Amino acid sequence: MVNLDFSTEFGKRVQKRLEHEQIVWLTTIAPSGGPQPSPVWFLWHEDTVLIFSQPNTPKVRAIEKSGTVSLNFNSTEHGGDIVVISGVAERLKGGPPATDYPDYIEKYAEGLTSLGMTAEGFATSYSEHIRVVPHRMRGF
Repeated sequence: MVNLDFSTEFGKRVQKRLEHEQIVWLTTIAPSGGPQPSPVWFLWHEDTVLIFSQPNTPKVRAIEKSGTVSLNFNSTEHGGDIVVISGVAERLKGGPPATDYPDYIEKYAEGLTSLGMTAEGFATSYSEHIRVVPHRMRGF
């Protein structure tokens, strides 16, 4: 269940960023217990954050061990517009490929082109489907 309040001024800014930003930082917990941030592409979909990853990466292994994660967006040049979302991530074994999400493919069409990848090639390489259910947001 998502407990994010998008009715406030801050909440409306967070919702807009979830819908339009290209990159979010996903922070997982490394085996050493320390934070492990990774910039990722994502899609805000049905009140969850969908992320596709290559298999057997540190972030996938960390999510398998502990689903506790945080997401944050880049700040402004002077440290404003801070958003941190905490939640629980899960690896969806056998989840649909990225190509089953036309909004995701459209959002990252330019990025795929810059990487010299097709949507199908991306879906094959980034076959791990991760879903983050947000529980709390904070920032200013």
